[in-house]
Formats: sequence, structure tokens, C-alpha cells
Amino acid sequence: MPQRILASLLLLASTITLAQDTVQFPGVEGLMSTQEYQDAGLHKLSDAEREALDQWLIRYTAWQAPQIRKSVEEVKEVEKAFELTASIKQPFKGWSDSTYFYLDNGQVWQQRNAARYYYSGEDTRVRISKNALGFYVMEHLATGKKIGVKQVR
Repeated sequence: MPQRILASLLLLASTITLAQDTVQFPGVEGLMSTQEYQDAGLHKLSDAEREALDQWLIRYTAWQAPQIRKSVEEVKEVEKAFELTASIKQPFKGWSDSTYFYLDNGQVWQQRNAARYYYSGEDTRVRISKNALGFYVMEHLATGKKIGVKQVR
């Protein structure tokens, strides 16, 4: 179980872009659900201990996580099982060429395939998952329409 939590944490941490000044590292507490945080016992850490863990996680993500993502089978399995459900922030009118999708969870995704789709409804729920080739695909849940995407942040 601790290895699965660490694998999930590493996968989440490795997707965060730290290069932009406006994006702050959310810390281990921000990367985990409340339940995961409690189950791992991290709520017992002092502020200094939590800060030390956050700094280690930043260094680890920068230097070792890319190698582990390619070589550790457990991490590969977590990555394969990736699926995200969220809503696109309004206004959402579909996509065309290189549309950016701003999700309610703070993530930003960009269309990676040249395609157009017009949508005039209110339901903006989407599911993002990986296809068999490892590319991300976003499905608009109300219509079932799909488009290839890449994560911007």
C-alpha cells in the first residue's frame, strides 16, 4: 500500500509544471486526497517535517521520477490506469485546431489533433484517459465526442 501511495504521489508530482512563476508546488498535502493524506499518517508531521518532505519531493521529482516512470513496473501500471473526470470552465463551445481547455480542478489541457467540433449545450463534464499508444484523449461526456489532448499544466 505505501508503494502504491508513493507511486501515485510521484505520478501526480511529475505532472506539475514548476517553470512558471504563477504555479506553486502544492506540497504533499495538496497532491493527495484528504483520505490518502490521513491514511499515510502525514497529518502527524510538524510543519518543518512536512516542508522537508515537500523539498525532498521536489528534488526527487526533478531528478529521479523521470527514470522511475520509465523503469518501475508499479509506476507504469499507475500511469496506465490514469483517468481524470472534471468539467471545462465556461464558456465551452467545443474545439477547433489548438483549443485550450481550462478545467475546474485548475489543470489546463490543449487540443493536439486538428479537428473541429461545435457544442452549444451546458454540460461541460469530460473524462481524460490514455489510449493504447499512451496519448491522452479527452471525451466530452454529454456527447461522447473525443479529441486528443496534451497537458499544459
